[in-house]
Amino acid sequence: MEQFKPREAKPIIDEIDRVLAQHYGFTAEELDFIINYDIKYRMGRDNGGED
Repeated sequence: MEQFKPREAKPIIDEIDRVLAQHYGFTAEELDFIINYDIKYRMGRDNGGED
């Protein structure tokens, strides 16, 4: 069974976010929000770092 592990893919996901932010004209603040949202809610950091 294949699994997607966001924590291991974080550098690629961040780069995709940067490219999309540039394409859509997001501000640096908006991009920062997106990247930090990803860390907190998608990577499990809001529960003490446990998945």
